[in-house]
This record gives sequence, structure tokens and C-alpha cells, in this order.
Amino acid sequence: MEGDDRQKLPGSPVLNVVVDSEADGARLTPGSPGAASGSGVLKYAVPDSRKIGVTGAVFLILNKMIGTGIFSTPSSIFAATGSVGICLLLWAAAGILTLSGLSVYLSFGLAIPRSGGEKNYLERVFRQPRYLATSVFAVQIILLGFSAGNSLAFGRYVLLAGGRESPDGWAARGIAIACVTFVAVLHSTLPQWGLRLTNALGIFKVGVLLVIVFAGFAALAGHRLVPDPHNFDNPWAIEKGDGYGGGGAYAYATAMLQVVYSYKGWENANYVLGELKNPRRTLAIAAPIAVVGVTILYVLANVAYFAAIPKGDLAKSEVIVAGLFFKNVFGESAAARSLPAFVALSNIGNVLAVSFAHARVNQELAKEGILPYSQFWASNRPFNTPSASMLLHWIVTVIVLVAPPPGAAYNFIVNLYTYPGAWINAFVGGGLIYLQLKKSENWTSPWHTPIVVSVVYVLLNAFLAITPFIPPNSAWNADGYPYYAFPLVGLGILLFGGVYWALWTKLWPRLGGYVVTVERGVDESGAEVVRYKKVPIQQAAASRES
Repeated sequence: MEGDDRQKLPGSPVLNVVVDSEADGARLTPGSPGAASGSGVLKYAVPDSRKIGVTGAVFLILNKMIGTGIFSTPSSIFAATGSVGICLLLWAAAGILTLSGLSVYLSFGLAIPRSGGEKNYLERVFRQPRYLATSVFAVQIILLGFSAGNSLAFGRYVLLAGGRESPDGWAARGIAIACVTFVAVLHSTLPQWGLRLTNALGIFKVGVLLVIVFAGFAALAGHRLVPDPHNFDNPWAIEKGDGYGGGGAYAYATAMLQVVYSYKGWENANYVLGELKNPRRTLAIAAPIAVVGVTILYVLANVAYFAAIPKGDLAKSEVIVAGLFFKNVFGESAAARSLPAFVALSNIGNVLAVSFAHARVNQELAKEGILPYSQFWASNRPFNTPSASMLLHWIVTVIVLVAPPPGAAYNFIVNLYTYPGAWINAFVGGGLIYLQLKKSENWTSPWHTPIVVSVVYVLLNAFLAITPFIPPNSAWNADGYPYYAFPLVGLGILLFGGVYWALWTKLWPRLGGYVVTVERGVDESGAEVVRYKKVPIQQAAASRES
């Protein structure tokens, strides 16, 4: 069924708490309650001059995908697997996972061209109980959709560029807070300049990756300042000993999560479809270009690393793997010393893209009254931008930056950032399979995803969701916390979404004696209008009976 018309399906009840009239194609005309100005009415209209075209959408995806991951995670991934061949295979498998996920999201996004991403897709599939899936997604995206990882990486690499040998601690966190604050203020007050900076940094970071790729080709040809590491002589050999994991299925699962973290962001344009020019056409062109391009660059960048860095050095290089690569190829040159500054710029580009998209998702959730104080978080005042939702994203990011100690606890947060998404993605992929097989759903989309692609996507995400619970062969606390800590906490956050749903739809309305209704539509100018109203329970029951 094309579009989000869940309320028109037989047996789909209207939830007492929220009335979403936009799903029924409602239009608010002058003089109607929703079109009047005053308390409780919010209008949303994105000027055409601010809408994003194909180029902007490509860089919105690129900037979220290319952050610090490709410059740092290859070390921990290789250390976990101990094999050049398996390591490259994981990067290729993550590329397949990403491309299969892209196809699934294109099917949904082109059929439901609204901002919000997975929120809309889960609502379309899981309609009973209504808003349960939305509540679970809301808790996950708000609590875990932070920009802390790349903000902190920005702080660390700025200190590295300044000559600090141990760029950790409160100095890096202070710079990280300044980074995310700058981004939040820029997107809130000067959104066009925020997008221009995003595009410029996207071009820059692609250029940095191309330098690494071509330098890798030169290293394969013998142009390097270190002896040939012979990493490709026996690529499937598994190294053991100091610096290597050997954790069995658990090690491969966590390594895969690290790879997925590096690829994360391919769905970014789906979150802001409401702000794309001709959203169906723009998404269908921009998303494949960005994802295929990044996948190729990632695999070739890893080949470059193995061409110039000995295995032992790579396994222990931690977050400075790209710096070690430049040193081995270019020496202690200006290019090698400037790499931390290059990576820092890549990080802030990621923060720009993540903050822009997640603020829009937060606003979509607030528009339906799902968040406490929804009218505030949904507001576009005073700059006609989602500045309040940007503030919510900023608050969560700063808390994550300040709360945990450095080291293992922060690595725990990186895994936690990625893990619950595997469950969400599996349900989205399974939902598409259901819609395609269930004829009564009348599902159609301009983009067709073969069922086998959806099945691959579901299975790969199921692997990521289940295997972290398998005990590793090494010590259970090798990372400074029990191996089951981050998957258990991740599941706990998803379950908390169910608890929040029960509070929001059942307990709070009964205690307050009223329900909050949200009427959504568009006025004659085409601007989206949302009106919040408190309705006594008796009045709401009487209106349903009539």
C-alpha cells in the first residue's frame, strides 16, 4: 500500500492518546481549528530554498557514513580476527549488509516519503498495539542516537594535531562539547550554512580516503618507507598471541559491530525525506551513489592499510591506524603530521550530518505527542528550524560525553550505540517480507526489493543481535566489562520502550483524567499544521461513541 495509510486498514483502531489526521489525507482550511493561530498550534513549512537536492543528499549520507570509523576501527577489527582475509571479508560482508539494507529502506522510503525513517516503517507494519513500535524506536533513537563518538574523536584528533601524545581525558571532552554545541547552534540559526559546510566537508573527506587508497596502491608497488609486511602472502592465516583476540563467535560478532559502526549512516537521508526536493527521485538517486561509493572506498582503504602496516603494528595501533599508515608511506612529513587535522574535519562532518538528521527524527516523534512536553520539542520557533529537537539531541550527547570514564567504558558505549539498531533493522527487514507476502496488505512501492535480499538483511542483523550473548573463548571481562553487558543493556533499552508505551498510553492518561490529541494536516499553502489539545476522557469517549 503506497503511503502511510495505516488508519484506513480494516481492524486498525484509533489510539485514544494521539489522533494523526494526516494519515487520512486531512486538509486544514482557513477557519478550521488546526489552521487558526494561537496556543497549541504549530506550523511547519520548509522553504524551497532550503530543500535538499541530489548532491546535498549524497553528502548528507557520506558525512554520516565517513566519520572516525574507517580511520581507527580497522585495528580493533584485525586484532579480533587475526586474519587479513577474514578482516577484508568482514568489511565486504558489511558492505553487502549495507546494500541490502539500502534496498529495504528504499522500498519503504519511496512508498512513505516522510521524515522519520524507521518510525514510519515500523508503524506501517506493526499496527497492533498502536504506537508500541513507535515508542520502542523513540526510546532507542533518543537515548542512543547521540553524536558523542565522533564529537569525542574530534577532540582527540585536535589534540593530536596540536602535539599531545595522550589526547584523552577532560581536554578532549571539552573540545567535543564545543564541537557539538557549534553544530547545534549552526543548524538551528543558519541551516543553509550548516548544509553548505556539510557538503564541503563531504568533498574533503572523500578526498582524504582517495589519498589513502592511491597511497595504498603505491605501497603495493613498493613505494613505502618500511619493509614489505607480506600481509597478502597467506591472507587466511590466523595470528595468535599478544594483541590478538581469539574470542570465537563473540570476537567475530563484536568485530562485525565495529565494521557496521563504520558503515552506519547509509539511512540518513530517509530521516529527512520531508526536506528533500522531489523526495522519491532524490532518494532513489542519491542513496545508491553514496553507499556504493563508500563501500568501495572502505574496502580499498583496508587493502591500503595492509599494504603498508605489519600485522603486529596494525593489531596494536588502536585508534591511530591511519596515522601509522601515513607515517609508513610518507614518513615524518607534513602530510603525516597533518593527518590528525584531516580526521578531525571528517569527525565534525559526521557530527553535522548526524545532528541534522536526528533532530528531524526527534521532531517527528514530538509531532505525534510521543515525547513529554511534545509541543516544546516539536516547535520550529524562533528560527523556523527544529531548534528545540536539536537541543534534545545536544543534551543527550553532552550527557554521554560527560558521564562515562575514559577507556573501556567508552568502547562499551560505542558498541551500545550500534547494537540495538540490529534489532530495529531486523524488524524493519522482516516487516518488508511480511508486506510483500501478505496480499491483503496491498503493498506497493516504486522500488522493488527481492525477498532474498530482505532475508539476507534480516539474517545478518540477527547474527549481530544474537552472537554477542555467546561467551568468548578469552576472558569474560577482557574489555573491562562482562561480555554480555552491552547486548543486555541494549535489550534493556528496547524493553524500556515498551514500558514507556504502557506509561504514555495507559497510566498517565488515567491519572490525568484527559488524553492529548494531535491533529495533523496541511493548510491551503501546503504547510504542515499540528494542533495539540487536551480532551477530558469523558468527552473523548462520547466522541468515539457518536
